Amino acid sequence: MLRILIVDDHAIVRKGIKQLLLEEYAGAHIEEAGDAESLVQFVTRDPWDVVLCDLNMPGRSGLDALNYIKHNFPDLPVLIMSIYPEDQYALRVFKAGASGYLSKQSIHDEILQAIQTVLKGRKYISPVVAELLAEAVHGENAKDPHQLLSDREFDIFKLLAQGKSVTEIAAQLSISSSTVSTYRYRILEKMNMRSNADLTKYAIEAKLI
Repeated sequence: MLRILIVDDHAIVRKGIKQLLLEEYAGAHIEEAGDAESLVQFVTRDPWDVVLCDLNMPGRSGLDALNYIKHNFPDLPVLIMSIYPEDQYALRVFKAGASGYLSKQSIHDEILQAIQTVLKGRKYISPVVAELLAEAVHGENAKDPHQLLSDREFDIFKLLAQGKSVTEIAAQLSISSSTVSTYRYRILEKMNMRSNADLTKYAIEAKLI
């Protein structure tokens, strides 16, 4: 029996994807989770054939959850879903071990093919992502400042850009405020910026938030 886990903080998105999958895989066992913490519990407790995970969720991000899964369950295929276009996040999630990146704008056209591809042990790479990968290989894609950040730095950068305080971020990520402050210092240094306002301006202009 095919086992699929759908992780998204919006119930309507989960229900829509589940219905679409059941039309193709009528006998599949499909479960839903609303955040990364629930995702970790599901994958720790039961075996899955594929995980569909939203990139942006309350608490731990999908990127953080992806890192956990690939460290503990390296053979489990994870398809990352996002409202953001491929050129903003695809390369980062592939480097983190994702089996595919699905933009929510086109997810209904791609999801079945993506699942069929990863179930065969391959990565699902859309034409847009293929072009990005080709550019990266040939050095045509100069690194933007946010691409210099580690995955954890990137998550904290986005939260700072959204206006979250150090204390709020520490509570959300279950780390200390001093740790967040250290990350903030590194982020500003790597991106050559001076304030949270600079981070917010950059994130908006780069369409990262």
